Amino acid sequence: MRFGVVAENPIERLIVRLNVAPRPILETQMAFTLARLIMVGTKLGVFEAMADGSATPEQVADRCGTSVPGTQKLLFALAGAGYLSADDGTYALTPVSRKWLLRDSQSSVADKMLFQFLEWDWMEGAEDYVRTGEPLDLHSSELTTGDWDLYQRGMRAMANAFAGEAVRRMPIPKGARRMLDIGGSHGYYSVALCRRHEGLRSEVLDLPPAVERAAPLLAAEGMGDRVVHRAGDVLTTDLDAGAYDLVLVAQLVHHFTAEQNRELAARVAAALRPGGVYAVLDEFRPETAKDAGQVGALLEFYFAMTSESGTWAVEEIADWQRQAGLEPRRPIRFRSIPGVGIQAAAKPG
Repeated sequence: MRFGVVAENPIERLIVRLNVAPRPILETQMAFTLARLIMVGTKLGVFEAMADGSATPEQVADRCGTSVPGTQKLLFALAGAGYLSADDGTYALTPVSRKWLLRDSQSSVADKMLFQFLEWDWMEGAEDYVRTGEPLDLHSSELTTGDWDLYQRGMRAMANAFAGEAVRRMPIPKGARRMLDIGGSHGYYSVALCRRHEGLRSEVLDLPPAVERAAPLLAAEGMGDRVVHRAGDVLTTDLDAGAYDLVLVAQLVHHFTAEQNRELAARVAAALRPGGVYAVLDEFRPETAKDAGQVGALLEFYFAMTSESGTWAVEEIADWQRQAGLEPRRPIRFRSIPGVGIQAAAKPG
């Protein structure tokens, strides 16, 4: 999957093939303009204003408290990009905006759109990162209290896009009763897994600021004592030996160095019961940029700049598990989200 210059008629297809169109301009100015307008539309409540049906620019502006001229231009642009439909002076949601951008949708990524205002600022540091090689230290010093709120809501929204396939394909040991969700903050993966597997309970281990800001998100799921928070740093916090049937680490190993991930795998192995599973859910780094494709290659840069390492190859993750005495299984590559998957390993017994 990739995004970029997409021809809309035969003449444009010829222009693209002959390399006549100024592709860098289209993939920068048009890309950042579209990105910003989707984010702004979400922040101002434009999509919510049309949740019950089509509306005129005047009606949307009234509901959002915005100007009519500015709202008209925004709706026109979003319609041209396929996020709205336009008919006889009114605008309406398209399937993509109704599914992904309405807050009451089970698939909503609206909070991720708001979190991206913060990520937008981070990306201004790309030049400094390339010049110095020094990544941002987001999880310790860069996030304010308000940023932590945005971060947690954004990650919870991201889970809407990942959790469906993750839960269906997660290798859960038969009769599993106890789970540890490392770095799970909002706890939605644990919630979804516990709802699917009766009798399963989970502890969500994360940094104290993450637990504090994510607590309302977990409470809203109504899972009582079946999914609970536990504050601590996984690199130093004692884990109960031989206590867990499943240990999940989702979207976290790209923040750790190779040595830290080897140590983590060893700690997880000691915490598993015989037959227990260690599952790493993350973006996989292919061997070459060609194999990675556009999305995988861009994510490799993003995570390298905003963390201590970057994405890891599935073979590297399996090797950490193998060195910890676990038996790696074949990787599970998601069909719905390119480049993402689960590398699981079982404890012999």
